[in-house]
Amino acid sequence: MWDEKFEETLRRFLPFLPPGEELANDTPLRELGLDSLGTIELLGNLESAYDIRFLDDALTLETFETPAVLWKTVAGLLPGAEA
Repeated sequence: MWDEKFEETLRRFLPFLPPGEELANDTPLRELGLDSLGTIELLGNLESAYDIRFLDDALTLETFETPAVLWKTVAGLLPGAEA
């Protein structure tokens, strides 16, 4: 499961997710209101929050499909993550 910083950052870009409602692993982020501009802003926010850089192969729609897929990508870029 992801950490609190990830969830707080992600929730800011999900206008259709009511406050206090659980963010499920497999919920499509587009259904929660993540649009193309929000995706770009989210990317920048995650890079700043975690001091990481998304690699070119991670810059796909699939990376931003669900919270679980996005967190797996972020976690894989953290220092000490196994390649």
